[in-house]
Amino acid sequence: MNAADLGLPVDVPSTALFTDQYELTMLQAALRAGTADRRSVFEVFTRRLPEGRRYGVVAGVGRVLDAVENFRFDADVLGFLREQSIVDEPTLRWLAGYRFSGDIWGYPEGEVYFPGSPILRVEGSFAECVLLETVILSILNHDSAIAAAASRMSGAAGGRRLIEMGARRTHELAAVASARAAYVGGFDSTSDLAAGFRYGIPTVGTSAHAFTLLHDSERDAFQAQVDTLGRGTTLLVDTYDVAEAVRTAVEVAGPELGAVRIDSGDLLLVAHRVRAQLDELGARNTKIVVTSDLDEYAIASLAAAPVDAYGVGTQLVTGSGHPTCSMVYKLVARAQSADLKAPLTAVAKKSLGGKASVGGRKWAARRTDADGVAEAEVLGTGPVPPELADRQLLVELVKGGDVVAREPLEAARARHIAARAGLPLSATQLSRGEPVLPTEYV
Repeated sequence: MNAADLGLPVDVPSTALFTDQYELTMLQAALRAGTADRRSVFEVFTRRLPEGRRYGVVAGVGRVLDAVENFRFDADVLGFLREQSIVDEPTLRWLAGYRFSGDIWGYPEGEVYFPGSPILRVEGSFAECVLLETVILSILNHDSAIAAAASRMSGAAGGRRLIEMGARRTHELAAVASARAAYVGGFDSTSDLAAGFRYGIPTVGTSAHAFTLLHDSERDAFQAQVDTLGRGTTLLVDTYDVAEAVRTAVEVAGPELGAVRIDSGDLLLVAHRVRAQLDELGARNTKIVVTSDLDEYAIASLAAAPVDAYGVGTQLVTGSGHPTCSMVYKLVARAQSADLKAPLTAVAKKSLGGKASVGGRKWAARRTDADGVAEAEVLGTGPVPPELADRQLLVELVKGGDVVAREPLEAARARHIAARAGLPLSATQLSRGEPVLPTEYV
């Protein structure tokens, strides 16, 4: 199944130059040395979680599959490489026919991960795998960082609705990816229409302070909005005086007013006052939406407030202080020849300063206790222990170059909710701490 089969209007251009030059120069050298066709295994993992985080969230897998499918060197791209003398003519001829023909396994989108988890395993010839390093890391590092922040905010919200509204705080294309990742991490909707168009995410939005300021009075602005969008709309009530605005909003829309939005001030205090005022005016079903540079800590601080929904922008699209997951893409095994039957040899960089890695083609499983709560992330390179056989985490994503695991975004979102629910309760604590699960190698 491809994106078109899912009814998603996805149009992804060639991703071939979303890469670093050294990937092409390595390719050229390997072609000349006769090692380019050696069967190889690369893995994506992170050595540690961002400081204070208890778990990571896998996001961007669907975008990775699109990127791999569209990694093509067309005439314009090849012309650029030739003009800039990036690689030689034999390498350009090889690139002209490039199609990834290997296999990719990985944690499904929405799953949680921990230090060392083989989030993605890319297998094929060295030449075809090495070219994908930068584009894969670019997508997974960004999207997983946003999804992790979204997940923390979702946990802090305690079931209240979350609106992603950070498009104006980041690059225009990053905004679309951020909205997608936030939806995987637990957000309910986005203000970004491009994200709604491309990924089918529910979109919301009504008016800003400029609309109120445009009119001769707040009443005129509210009346215009209600006349156009109906009584169920959300009116912004903090342009001038909040109490007066709430009174006017109910007079204009009646008790059927959908919601009011508060975008400034002491949100805890103001929310309580507004709720009391709405109830006194008979608008008991009118919701309260709060915005104003929220993060997971601000959301948690409003747990006792009569708030029905949160709108989050800047802190979400910047990963709430951690805009990357520091994932790496490392060669962990390779054959000594191009023979498909040649055995794989584990390889790993030896390094000081915390940059060492563990060689070998790995499997991953999550051990649970008697109550079904996760207690360890177990990794290995040998046979999978029988007791972990049905708890393996990696799934086949690409087989022989063909994508075999596309899914609706809703599936990734539901998977994350289930994965987070299967962690110890301390996973959702916002206080600093170690990963909620240890990583064990067997």
